[in-house]
Amino acid sequence: MFTGFADLIVYQLLALEPDNHFSESLHFFIMDVSKIFFMLVVVIYVMGLFRSFLSAEKVRHYVKGKSKLLARLLAIILGAVTPFCSCSSVPLFIGFVEAGIPLGVTFSFLIASPMINEIAVVMLLGIVGWKITALYVLSGLVVAFFGGILIEKFRPERWVEDYVWKIQMGQAPQLPQDNSLASQHRYAQSEVKEIVTRIWKWVLIGVAAGALFHGYFPQQWAENLADKDNFLAVPMAVIFGVPLYSNAVGVIPLAEAMLIKGVAIGTTLAFMMSIAAISLPELLILRKVIKWQALLLFTVILTISIICVGWFFNLIL
Repeated sequence: MFTGFADLIVYQLLALEPDNHFSESLHFFIMDVSKIFFMLVVVIYVMGLFRSFLSAEKVRHYVKGKSKLLARLLAIILGAVTPFCSCSSVPLFIGFVEAGIPLGVTFSFLIASPMINEIAVVMLLGIVGWKITALYVLSGLVVAFFGGILIEKFRPERWVEDYVWKIQMGQAPQLPQDNSLASQHRYAQSEVKEIVTRIWKWVLIGVAAGALFHGYFPQQWAENLADKDNFLAVPMAVIFGVPLYSNAVGVIPLAEAMLIKGVAIGTTLAFMMSIAAISLPELLILRKVIKWQALLLFTVILTISIICVGWFFNLIL
């Protein structure tokens, strides 16, 4: 459907020749913009209905009082399936601390939540299929589990801002208490409007970058990135992805273009994960509750973990 729509615009209405860089880039842009925004509206609405049943307070309640292993597993699963973005990091972090949940478990949640973004996962499923999507989700779960354990070894409690230990949970956004279908529908609609308004420009930037990559990226460079034996390809992709100001939704079109060009799966996944899990907004928000030593530790461990994941998948695929 979306490919046909792009065909109609580019090759019939604009009468462009199919075999040139500009028409290929424009076709990719129109196809992906229409597909992504359609999927965004549908997925965000459904997840808005889901979120109307699950507040940040409930997430904290599920994890509180469990053994460390069970608490970590629950935190990762809840982080993967709950629609909390980086803007929820501070109140969730405070709530976990107030509940006495170990910081290593809290960091596992903070890793899993943005990395395994439910909107990105559904979109990725529609674009590249279930196998690569499953690899992406599995990678995120592994990094969240062992990353939280490794951070815990450094005793991060000493690097939490003093005020965090003194305040109580209650800063997380409160969901409406009305559980009627009409109220849930209004909440889901507001989620669609709020999230699409917040990320539409990053989707367009991501699609535009993917379109340029698809149409103009030199084939020789793509072949170098496609070489699974290129040891430096994954670290370069991660280092390039860490400072980018985007999110998993915005980077999916670029990742799609990379895969179409033949870039190795591990390299592409590592690039996606670095942007999703170590984004600039996430780090700036986390700095409000943890000192720079913990922030640096968080960033270094995630960067190394993601590089290892990229190497692993390039090795086995």
